[in-house]
Amino acid sequence: MTAPAASGPRMTDAVHRRRWVILGVLMLSLLIVVLDNSILNVAVKTISTPAPTGLGATQSELEWAINAYTLVFAGLLFSAGLLGDRLGRKKVLLGGLVMFGAGSALAAFSGSPGELIVFRAVMGLGAAFVMPATLAVLMNVFERDEQPKAIGIWAGGVGLAIAIGPITGGVLLDHFWWGSVFLVNVPIVLLAVGLMLWLVPDSRDPHPGRVDPVGVVLSVVGLVLLVYGIIRGGQLADFTDPVVLAAAGAGLAVLVAFVLFEKRSDHPSIDVGYFRNKVFSAAISVIALVFFALMGVTFFAVFYTQSVRGYSPFETGLLMLPLAAAQMIFAPRARLVVDRFGHKATTTGGMLVIAATLAAFATLEADTPIWILEVVFFLMGTGMAHIMTPTSVVIMQTLPREKAGSASALSNTFRQVGGALGIAVLGSVLSTAYRTSVQDDLTVLPAAARHSAGESIEATLAAAARLGPEGRALVTPANDAFLHAMHVTALSGAGVALVGAVVVALYLPGRTAAPAGEGRAAAARPSFSGENLSGQRRKEAP
Repeated sequence: MTAPAASGPRMTDAVHRRRWVILGVLMLSLLIVVLDNSILNVAVKTISTPAPTGLGATQSELEWAINAYTLVFAGLLFSAGLLGDRLGRKKVLLGGLVMFGAGSALAAFSGSPGELIVFRAVMGLGAAFVMPATLAVLMNVFERDEQPKAIGIWAGGVGLAIAIGPITGGVLLDHFWWGSVFLVNVPIVLLAVGLMLWLVPDSRDPHPGRVDPVGVVLSVVGLVLLVYGIIRGGQLADFTDPVVLAAAGAGLAVLVAFVLFEKRSDHPSIDVGYFRNKVFSAAISVIALVFFALMGVTFFAVFYTQSVRGYSPFETGLLMLPLAAAQMIFAPRARLVVDRFGHKATTTGGMLVIAATLAAFATLEADTPIWILEVVFFLMGTGMAHIMTPTSVVIMQTLPREKAGSASALSNTFRQVGGALGIAVLGSVLSTAYRTSVQDDLTVLPAAARHSAGESIEATLAAAARLGPEGRALVTPANDAFLHAMHVTALSGAGVALVGAVVVALYLPGRTAAPAGEGRAAAARPSFSGENLSGQRRKEAP
C-alpha cells in the first residue's frame, strides 16, 4: 500500500536530537518576514507625514507600499517552494534571507514613496523564498506525531513577531527616522544566516516539479491589475470609473487565464486538482478569508489609535500586545482543543470570534475606554490562534512529506493574497466612506486642495495644519468621518469572517475517533488522510 501522507525517511538521529533547536532557528527566519509587516503597521502614519518627518505618502501609496511586498510574495511563493524542493530548502532559505536583508537596507533609505514601493517588492521577493522553506524544513525534521505541536509553536512565532514588531517600531520611531523600521531587519538577517549555516540540515524532493514561469507571470500580472483597480476605485471614491473597471476586469481575465493554463500544464505552479477535495479547499479558503479581514482591520486600527486617539507609535505598539499575547498563548495549545472538539468546531468557533471582534470595532468612538479595545484585540488573537494552527495542520498533512514545500507555499500564497486583497478592498471601503463623509466639510480649503485632502484622515489633518488657525475647524469633522468609515469597514470585515465560518462549518472534518493503539495523535489527524487530493482512495502498488 502507498505510504500515508507526510510519511517519509526519518532524518538522522543527530538532526532528530536537535530538532527543537532547529525549530528555533526557523522561527527566527520567520520572525523577520512577519516582523517587517507588523513594524510597518505602526509606521504608516509616520511615513504618510510630509518630509522631513516622513515621505508624505498618500493612503493609496501606503496601500501599495504594503501590497508591493505581499503581491510579489504571494505571486512567487509556489515557485519558490518548488525551487526549494528542487535545489534544497536550506540553500533557497539562505538566498531568500540575503535578498530580504538587502531589500530592507535599500527601503530604509528610500527618497520617495515610489522608491519605497520598489524596494518593498524586493523584500517580498526575498520573503517568498523564506516562508515556505521554514515550514518545509519543519515538516522534514519532525515526525508526524510531533508535527501538530511543532506547527503550533511555529504559528506562535507569528504571534511573537506581531508582539515584538509594533513595540520595536514604536521605540525606533520615537528615537530615529522612519527608515530605521526597515534597517532593523539587517542584523536579524545576519544572525539567522549564521545559525542556519551551523544548525539546519538541507532537504529536497527526490522528484521535484518543474518551475512554471508562465504561470508565475500570469498570477502576478492578474493580481497586480486587480488590486490596482480596487485601490484606484477607493482613491477616486468611484468604482465605475473606466480606468478602475478596465484594470479590475483585465486582472480577473488574466487570473481566469491563469487557472485555465494551470489546468492544462504538465508542470503547474498550482495543481488545481488539489482543490477538488472540499476539505483542503475549505482550509485554504479560510486562511485567505482570515487574513483578508485581519489585514484590512489592522490597517485602519493604527490610524484610529494614533490619529483619532492621539497615541504615539510606541504606545500603539503596546496597545497591540494583547493581540499578539493571545496568539502566543493559544496557538501552541490549539491542537488540544482540536483533539477534544475536532477541526470543524474549533475553527468555526474561531471564525465566529473573529467576526464578533471585527463587529466590535463598529462600536468604538473617540472616547471609548481603551480597555475595551484591549479586550477586542485579545479576543481577536484568540480566535486567530484557533484558526491558523488547525488549518495549517490540515493542509500540511494532506501532501506527502517530500511535497512539504508545495503545501507550505499553497498555504502562504492564499494567506498573502487574502491579506493583499483585504488591504486593497477594505482600504478602499475606508477611503470611499471617509471621502463621502468629509467632503462637505472641505469647502474651507482651496478648491485645488480638496480632492487630495479628502483621501485620508492624515491628508485632511495635514491640509488643516497648512491652513493655520482656520484649519482647526476641520479636526473634529475629520475624526467623525474617520470613525464612520472605520465602522463601515469593520462591519464589512465581519461579514467576510462570517462567510469563513459557514465554509468551515460545512466542509472541515469534525471530531474523529482514534483507532486502537494510536492514541490522541491519531484522533487529531484530518479525516481524509487516507485519500489523495482528488478525494479518491489510493490504489495499492502493483
